[in-house]
Amino acid sequence: MSLKLILLGIGMWLFLEGVAYAAAPDFMRRLAEYLSRMPPREIALAGIGSAAVGAILIVIAVRVL
Repeated sequence: MSLKLILLGIGMWLFLEGVAYAAAPDFMRRLAEYLSRMPPREIALAGIGSAAVGAILIVIAVRVL
């Protein structure tokens, strides 16, 4: 994996997160409040699921495309 690909991934992550906060700040605030009330186990499971989907997309991008 090259440094270029790593920087591209981090840049895309920051870009998409920034767009979400810029486009829907009230929604993002409500989402943060909702997450603060969720049990840590549910948040961790959602994070694991998200990481798994991300890893699969990375493998597809690197090996197939």
